[in-house]
Amino acid sequence: MLIEVTKLNGTKILVNDDAIEYVEETPDTVVMFRSGRKIIIKESRQEIKNLVKSNTND
Repeated sequence: MLIEVTKLNGTKILVNDDAIEYVEETPDTVVMFRSGRKIIIKESRQEIKNLVKSNTND
């Protein structure tokens, strides 16, 4: 499923939650994908966890 996140520049993007390898706060939230690509986003680690969890319950 796709989840919407916000990059630091304010751009909203959709990412495939199945492609996420891990999320960490360093203190910025970094999403690492299985492909090795990373993005830094405005949402917290907990917000991403909640978005992914709500997608699995749909």
